[in-house]
Amino acid sequence: MAVFLWEGKTAQGRVLKGEIEASNLEAVFAILRDRRIRPIPNRIREKGRGLDAEIKIPGFGEKLKARDLSVFTRQFATMIDAGLPIVQCLDIQTQQSESKVLRNTLRAIKQDVEGGSTLAEALRKHPKIFDDLYVNMVQAGETGGVLNAILNRIALFIEKANKLKKKVKGAMIYPCTIIVVAIVVVAILLIFVIPVFAELYGSMGKALPAPTQITINISNWFRANFLYMIFVLVGIIVGIRFYYQTDNGQMNIDRLLLRLPVVGDLLRKVAVARFSQNMAILLSSGVPILDGLAITARTAGNRVIEKAIMDSRVSISQGRTVAEPLRESKIFPPMVCQMVAVGENTGGLDTMLRKVAELYEDEVDDAVANLTALMEPMIMVVLGVILGGLVISMYLPIFQLGSVVS
Repeated sequence: MAVFLWEGKTAQGRVLKGEIEASNLEAVFAILRDRRIRPIPNRIREKGRGLDAEIKIPGFGEKLKARDLSVFTRQFATMIDAGLPIVQCLDIQTQQSESKVLRNTLRAIKQDVEGGSTLAEALRKHPKIFDDLYVNMVQAGETGGVLNAILNRIALFIEKANKLKKKVKGAMIYPCTIIVVAIVVVAILLIFVIPVFAELYGSMGKALPAPTQITINISNWFRANFLYMIFVLVGIIVGIRFYYQTDNGQMNIDRLLLRLPVVGDLLRKVAVARFSQNMAILLSSGVPILDGLAITARTAGNRVIEKAIMDSRVSISQGRTVAEPLRESKIFPPMVCQMVAVGENTGGLDTMLRKVAELYEDEVDDAVANLTALMEPMIMVVLGVILGGLVISMYLPIFQLGSVVS
């Protein structure tokens, strides 16, 4: 069936518009009349034809926001809890969603469900929007008949994960902005400002102080090699990206990130919080522990941590515990390993992991605050030394000239 864009008027004269999935134009008119909407014939057309055709450029286009996915999941859970059929829920969400990506995806999911697929099977066809964690939890909810409760848990998880991500990003915005602005200012000084001083001092015909001459030499070298430096920088970035796409490269870079001072500790705490959240919600939803570990490993975001989690999965399949390989990896803190071991022994692993997640969410808050507090004065000192050094070195001849005159 095709998708039609329509406009029509209600009995009160209010203009409405939207999208309808129908076999032909006559079917669209019939659907609108059933909804007590008087269609406007010249405003009804098939989507994707003529001027309405979509132009897609690789790498560009709308992306689904975490908030949109969370809102959809919560509304879906509410409608399921009210007793509405899944197909009707999907139809309602398709019509009211503000995201074009989500509307198109839900339309395809609705067709698959109408064709006999389960909701989880239909979601699995769209991995860019619904990841393994989402799909497997929905599958567990369908199997256990508690889909509405599972969807509410998923929505809560998405909100927590997005909040955690925003905290880390927010902590890096200020220092990154300051560094970028400082680089631009230094480049402007070296390219445009210092050459003016160099020309002025050159006309004096006297030897310049060593700091001033060094600064001028740096400026001359920078101006002569500016384009080459850009090409080298772009080449390094591209090379690192290609290297990161290899197995060894990703493992080595992720291991290096975890060993960085301050930042590595923050990344480790974020990983522990994410692992604990994921496993707790999967286990409490009825997903088997082996499947839960495999899903959690794929969503770890770090190959070193992913390997540690997969080693735990192998350990369980060989009759050992989850805590032992986590402890051997030396990535997870001893307290986390101990709490996981207690959870395994008492049969309350999901509850214990939930407590670990709550604890490390607070740890992430503290780590972000400490990182911000540490980076701000360090950046200011470094920038003060660099910018101050450039300015003072260029004014030294003027200071010396003033002392001679006096």
